[in-house]
Amino acid sequence: MVADIVRTWVAGWAVSRRTPPPVEKPWGFYISVDDSPSEVGRHVLPRTEEPLVRDAAASVSEPRTWMKMPAEPEEIEPWMPRGWVVAWECTGHLMAVDLVATRPVAPEGYTASVDTVGGVTCVRVLDAAGGQAAQGQLAALGEAVVVDRVLTGKAHRRRGLGAFVMHTLADRAVADGATLGVLGATDAGRALYESLGWKKHATLAECVYRP
Repeated sequence: MVADIVRTWVAGWAVSRRTPPPVEKPWGFYISVDDSPSEVGRHVLPRTEEPLVRDAAASVSEPRTWMKMPAEPEEIEPWMPRGWVVAWECTGHLMAVDLVATRPVAPEGYTASVDTVGGVTCVRVLDAAGGQAAQGQLAALGEAVVVDRVLTGKAHRRRGLGAFVMHTLADRAVADGATLGVLGATDAGRALYESLGWKKHATLAECVYRP
């Protein structure tokens, strides 16, 4: 179950971020990332087993390469060879939900737009002055979607905009025939998603090669 969710997340993340498609490796997948100063690429492992983790780490020679997997950080730390650092502050949460439509209405004083380009649907919420207050996007993968880049500006938080964005994305996904939503959440985002019915399936441990 968790491995399947990870595979969906990897495929959707690549579509959402418009990176090259994930490349299959013996331990999982590799995605090249060209436009990030902090990351040149990432290995993602659907299954966390010590030999797979060690093989993936040993294949890396370029700094700023990341590795992500469903595991607790303290579990994988003893397996990391020299040069690898567990990114405790980046530990995430793999979450999923059965999608339902809710027909959300934008909070008073805000308007929303929904656009789809190249398999990626973006929701943008604007305030009365026309400034962007919140956003979110999803990548469509047939019956599944991967939600990504859900953000609310500091001045607009605690007004229901995050929930509105999530419901709007879900409605579009359901209208297009999707039934499953997947995402990788930060600690800050997890509470919002759980309040909307999303379930955590695994911790996402992260580490980075910094020789």
